[in-house]
Amino acid sequence: MASLNVYSVLVVLFFTCGAVMATKENGRIVKENNCETKMGLPCVIEAFTSIFETRSISHKCCGEVVVLGKVCHSALVKRTLENPLFKDLTAATIIAKSIQTWNNCLALIDSPSPSA
Repeated sequence: MASLNVYSVLVVLFFTCGAVMATKENGRIVKENNCETKMGLPCVIEAFTSIFETRSISHKCCGEVVVLGKVCHSALVKRTLENPLFKDLTAATIIAKSIQTWNNCLALIDSPSPSA
Protein backbone atom coordinates (compact mmCIF):
# COMPACT_ATOMS: atom_id res chain seq x y z
CA MET A 1 0.00 0.00 0.00
CA ALA A 2 2.83 2.41 0.82
CA SER A 3 4.44 1.77 -2.57
CA LEU A 4 1.17 2.75 -4.27
CA ASN A 5 1.19 6.09 -2.43
CA VAL A 6 4.83 6.72 -3.36
CA TYR A 7 4.06 5.86 -6.98
CA SER A 8 1.07 8.24 -6.98
CA VAL A 9 3.17 11.08 -5.60
CA LEU A 10 5.86 10.47 -8.24
CA VAL A 11 3.29 10.53 -11.05
CA VAL A 12 1.79 13.79 -9.76
CA LEU A 13 5.26 15.34 -9.46
CA PHE A 14 6.16 14.22 -12.98
CA PHE A 15 3.07 15.82 -14.50
CA THR A 16 3.37 18.96 -12.38
CA CYS A 17 7.02 19.47 -13.31
CA GLY A 18 6.19 18.88 -16.98
CA ALA A 19 3.43 21.49 -16.88
CA VAL A 20 5.68 24.03 -15.16
CA MET A 21 8.46 23.39 -17.67
CA ALA A 22 6.02 23.80 -20.57
CA THR A 23 4.78 27.09 -19.12
CA LYS A 24 8.31 28.40 -18.72
CA GLU A 25 9.25 27.19 -22.20
CA ASN A 26 6.39 29.06 -23.90
CA GLY A 27 7.18 32.20 -21.93
CA ARG A 28 10.86 31.92 -22.85
CA ILE A 29 10.03 31.51 -26.56
CA VAL A 30 7.72 34.54 -26.48
CA LYS A 31 10.33 36.67 -24.70
CA GLU A 32 13.36 35.60 -26.76
CA ASN A 33 11.56 36.16 -30.06
CA ASN A 34 9.85 39.44 -29.05
CA CYS A 35 6.58 37.81 -30.09
CA GLU A 36 4.38 40.33 -28.27
CA THR A 37 5.69 43.26 -30.32
CA LYS A 38 5.33 41.85 -33.84
CA MET A 39 1.59 42.46 -34.40
CA GLY A 40 -0.66 45.47 -34.02
CA LEU A 41 -3.43 45.28 -31.42
CA PRO A 42 -6.33 45.19 -33.95
CA CYS A 43 -4.78 42.14 -35.66
CA VAL A 44 -3.97 40.50 -32.31
CA ILE A 45 -7.66 40.77 -31.41
CA GLU A 46 -8.74 39.51 -34.83
CA ALA A 47 -6.36 36.53 -34.69
CA PHE A 48 -7.43 35.77 -31.12
CA THR A 49 -11.12 35.76 -32.00
CA SER A 50 -10.48 33.57 -35.05
CA ILE A 51 -8.86 30.97 -32.79
CA PHE A 52 -10.73 31.26 -29.48
CA GLU A 53 -14.12 32.16 -30.98
CA THR A 54 -15.63 31.59 -34.42
CA ARG A 55 -14.67 34.75 -36.28
CA SER A 56 -12.76 35.17 -39.51
CA ILE A 57 -9.42 36.88 -39.99
CA SER A 58 -8.71 39.49 -42.67
CA HIS A 59 -6.04 39.32 -45.35
CA LYS A 60 -4.15 42.17 -43.64
CA CYS A 61 -4.11 40.40 -40.28
CA CYS A 62 -3.17 37.09 -41.90
CA GLY A 63 -0.15 38.93 -43.25
CA GLU A 64 0.76 39.99 -39.73
CA VAL A 65 0.27 36.42 -38.42
CA VAL A 66 2.61 35.06 -41.10
CA VAL A 67 5.22 37.74 -40.34
CA LEU A 68 4.85 36.87 -36.65
CA GLY A 69 5.99 33.35 -37.54
CA LYS A 70 4.81 29.90 -36.63
CA VAL A 71 7.03 29.62 -33.54
CA CYS A 72 5.61 32.80 -32.00
CA HIS A 73 2.07 31.98 -33.12
CA SER A 74 2.17 28.57 -31.44
CA ALA A 75 3.90 29.81 -28.27
CA LEU A 76 1.41 32.67 -27.82
CA VAL A 77 -1.58 30.35 -28.24
CA LYS A 78 -0.14 27.79 -25.80
CA ARG A 79 0.74 30.50 -23.29
CA THR A 80 -2.79 31.88 -23.53
CA LEU A 81 -4.17 28.41 -22.81
CA GLU A 82 -2.09 28.34 -19.62
CA ASN A 83 -4.00 31.37 -18.31
CA PRO A 84 -6.59 30.33 -15.68
CA LEU A 85 -9.23 32.39 -17.54
CA PHE A 86 -9.15 29.77 -20.30
CA LYS A 87 -9.09 26.66 -18.09
CA ASP A 88 -12.52 25.52 -19.32
CA LEU A 89 -11.42 25.39 -22.97
CA THR A 90 -10.31 22.17 -24.59
CA ALA A 91 -6.65 22.67 -25.43
CA ALA A 92 -6.71 20.18 -28.30
CA THR A 93 -9.60 22.04 -29.97
CA ILE A 94 -7.92 25.43 -29.57
CA ILE A 95 -4.59 24.13 -30.88
CA ALA A 96 -6.39 22.59 -33.87
CA LYS A 97 -8.11 25.94 -34.56
CA SER A 98 -4.75 27.68 -34.19
CA ILE A 99 -3.18 25.38 -36.77
CA GLN A 100 -6.18 25.88 -39.06
CA THR A 101 -5.86 29.67 -38.75
CA TRP A 102 -2.11 29.45 -39.47
CA ASN A 103 -2.66 27.24 -42.54
CA ASN A 104 -5.51 29.44 -43.82
CA CYS A 105 -3.35 32.55 -43.45
CA LEU A 106 -0.44 30.93 -45.26
CA ALA A 107 -2.73 29.91 -48.11
CA LEU A 108 -4.30 33.38 -48.25
CA ILE A 109 -0.93 35.16 -48.28
CA ASP A 110 0.55 32.75 -50.85
CA SER A 111 -2.41 33.09 -53.23
CA PRO A 112 -2.52 35.88 -55.82
CA SER A 113 -4.33 39.01 -54.72
CA PRO A 114 -7.82 39.41 -56.23
CA SER A 115 -6.91 42.93 -57.34
CA ALA A 116 -3.83 41.79 -59.25
